[in-house]
Amino acid sequence: MEPTFARAERTPTLIASVGRALAVLDCIGSASRPLSAKVIARATALSLGTTYNVLRTLAHSNYVVQDADGFVLGPAHPALAADGGAVALAQGRAVLNGIRDELRVAAYLSRYVDGEIEMVDIVDGPLSPRVDLWVGLQDGAHATAFGKQILAVLDPAARRDYITRHPLHELTPYTVSSPREFLHRLEARPAVSVDDQEYALGFTCLAVPVASSSWLGALAISFPSGRARENSDRENSAGYAKVLQAGAAQLSMVLGIHPGPGQGQPFHVLK
Repeated sequence: MEPTFARAERTPTLIASVGRALAVLDCIGSASRPLSAKVIARATALSLGTTYNVLRTLAHSNYVVQDADGFVLGPAHPALAADGGAVALAQGRAVLNGIRDELRVAAYLSRYVDGEIEMVDIVDGPLSPRVDLWVGLQDGAHATAFGKQILAVLDPAARRDYITRHPLHELTPYTVSSPREFLHRLEARPAVSVDDQEYALGFTCLAVPVASSSWLGALAISFPSGRARENSDRENSAGYAKVLQAGAAQLSMVLGIHPGPGQGQPFHVLK
C-alpha cells in the first residue's frame, strides 16, 4: 500500500504534514508491540529526522506515548480515548509478545472479575501455539496454572465459594478433582503455579500473580511438557519462572500496579 503522506504530497489541496502524521499513527496502530522510530521510518518511507519530528508532535498532544521499548498509541487517540484502559492493555500485550518471542511459548493474561476467572489476552505464534481452550474457563479454570494462581490468592471464603459454584471436573487423568485436595494445595500459595497436563495432555503451564487493590490476575505461559525436563537453563521450569516473574513486574507497572514481593525486575521486550 502506498504511504498516506506520499499521496498527500502529490495533491496540492492536501497538507503533507497531516498525511505524514496519519501515516505514523496508522503504522503504530497496526502493530502488536511498541515500535522504534527507525522501524516507523522504514515502514512509512519517511526520513528518520522527519519521523522524529512527527513523533515529538504527536507525543506532545498525547496521540502517541513513548516507553523504553518504543512508541504506542496514546490516550488522546480516538480509538483509545473512550477507554483509558485500552492503552495499558495495548502496552501489556507488548510484554506478552516479548515473553513469547524470548521463550518461544504462548503467553496468557487472565483476571478475576465479579467472582469469575476470565481471559484478558493471549499471544502465540507458529513456533509457540496456544493450548486449545476446549473447555470454557467456567468449567476448567481449576485445571489451569493461571486459574490456580488466582484462586490461591483469594481469601478462603471466596476460594470455597468459587469451587462450590464451579465443580472440579476431571479433564485429564492428572486433574485434581477432589475439593479437599485442591484447597489443600492452594493453601500453600505457591509463587509459581503449575499445570502439568491437568488441562490438556501434552502441555505444561506456569503462572505467577499480577495483583493490586483493583486488579487480581495472573500471567501464564504454556509449552510442550517435555521442554520443562530438558537440561538447558533457558528451557526448564526455573528459567521460565524467572522470566515470568520479571514479566509480571513490568505488567504491574504498565497496568498501574505496584509489583508484589518476589516479582523481580522489569522485563524488557526483545527487539
